[in-house]
Amino acid sequence: MIYPKIPLAQTVIELCKAKGIKHIVISPGSRNAPLTIGFSNNDYFKCYSIVDERCAAFFAMGIAQKLQEPTAVVCTSGSALLNYYPAVAEAYYSDIPLVVISADRPKHLIGVGDGQTINQPNVFENHILYSANLKLDLKEDEFEVEEELPIFKNIENKVETLLGLRQSIQEFNELEINRAINMAFQKSGPIHVNVPFDEPLYECVAALTVDPEVVPVKENPLEIDESLLNDCIEDWNAANRKMILVGVKQPNQIEQRWLNILANDDSVVVFTETTSNIHHENFFPSIDKIIAPLDETGYKNLQPDIILTFGGLIVSKKIKAFLRTQKPKQHWHIDTIKANNTFFSLNRFIETQPNYFFSEFLPQTKSIFSDYRSSWEAVKQIRRSKHAEYLDQIEFTDLKAFQSILKAIPNDSILQLSNSSTVRYVQLFNINKTLEVYCNRGTSGIDGSTSTAIGCAVASEKQTTLISGDLSFLYDSNAIWNNYIPKNFRIIVINNQGGGIFRILPGHKNTENFDTYFETNHSLTAKHLCNMYGLEYLSASNELELKNNLQSFYSEGTQPKLLEVFTPKNLNDEVLLNYFKFIK
Repeated sequence: MIYPKIPLAQTVIELCKAKGIKHIVISPGSRNAPLTIGFSNNDYFKCYSIVDERCAAFFAMGIAQKLQEPTAVVCTSGSALLNYYPAVAEAYYSDIPLVVISADRPKHLIGVGDGQTINQPNVFENHILYSANLKLDLKEDEFEVEEELPIFKNIENKVETLLGLRQSIQEFNELEINRAINMAFQKSGPIHVNVPFDEPLYECVAALTVDPEVVPVKENPLEIDESLLNDCIEDWNAANRKMILVGVKQPNQIEQRWLNILANDDSVVVFTETTSNIHHENFFPSIDKIIAPLDETGYKNLQPDIILTFGGLIVSKKIKAFLRTQKPKQHWHIDTIKANNTFFSLNRFIETQPNYFFSEFLPQTKSIFSDYRSSWEAVKQIRRSKHAEYLDQIEFTDLKAFQSILKAIPNDSILQLSNSSTVRYVQLFNINKTLEVYCNRGTSGIDGSTSTAIGCAVASEKQTTLISGDLSFLYDSNAIWNNYIPKNFRIIVINNQGGGIFRILPGHKNTENFDTYFETNHSLTAKHLCNMYGLEYLSASNELELKNNLQSFYSEGTQPKLLEVFTPKNLNDEVLLNYFKFIK
């Protein structure tokens, strides 16, 4: 086995191994050479080399998102670290355990004009669970002026104190690394370990010189305060109109028996988003399709007494507007980490796992006779009928393209969605319940969607499809500059020649200012990128071409495939806005 000579590098690597961090995404550099040598020469780790640090971080986040376990990214010093920030912010708001490990220069080389040097400690201060700023190892012959060394009166004191100081630095570093990584496990979010290295950086040894202490991760208790539980049961049993709203959620985290109880209670309405990954025929998916056409009277008639939420952030602006206008008497949120006061009516934060809460709560509740669910059900059926009628009569546009695409995605596969208009279009359709659906909804940015999807695909044996808008795909085009894309990975790019969502929003359209600074018109395609990076390329410009190409698109091949769907930019917004008028 080959190890880096630097004890601090060994310590970081051994503690990552001890805590089960297996996937390591490395961006090439010099200052991080000790870490690269150690990780890449240890068979325990699965290492990936991705040059673009922004892509590397989202790629790692995709692995962590799918596996729900900490995944590490490793970079050199300087601005390389800053390129991790978009993914760090996304991981922070999406509760994804991303472990950022950055190499740094020693303190005495910072602020003196050295290259690739910035102030790295606490650089993610506002979007990180824990920042471990480690201390530099002291060398065997270290008698130069150093930030950690005191002034000595004689050589004996110097050697004795040096040995003690070296030991205290090692203990400090071990404790900080343990604390940081444990936090990623306990709170499921990003942490940062900043590791200073002095030269030489490339020296290796055949045996470890450290044996770091491993501090176990404390498990989060699931217990619910008995008085809180009793209050919830009492209020729930007294309410005639209860609404459950589920945000971003990993698949298979709620037992079906609890979902069945909720689905069969006449006083309960369960709204699910595409990213919720829970299903029942009595639930209410496609929120915007149901909510959007309601007028003020409709809102008032369907106002809930209690809104119970769990899962991550909500896509639908319309359900937020509804619940902020027609505020429920109570809002409860179930989560082990945090509760957002999204509707400005939060009064109970139930700190536990949703499945555990339901196991303690639902057996003690009773079904109540109510017309609440039947009222919503009547609305749902009307909307579904009008939705189908409208889709049958419109021209080929974004909306029509999504109808064909969603029908073609294979059962039991993974669907990754980019942000902006893509995820909102998909929200209008009833999604195939055998699919696992993911989207970066923490910050809702268009950056990193492709990188995340590829990371997810690498971590899964299932086929993965990414649906992306053209700007999102082009923005993250370096995502396909890596050697790890599975041959069954599929990308569908909806190319409407710009940021089509801005045509739906209020504003002056079809002006030079709008075209340049909002919609960002372009005539680019993905074809040449596919040729450069070795993806099989297909395209479609009408409904028949799309349906025909979707068949070959999902056939087996020796390369990943990309299907580019061209839609008319000047018609998409009109068709979508008329859709909401029609279903009303």
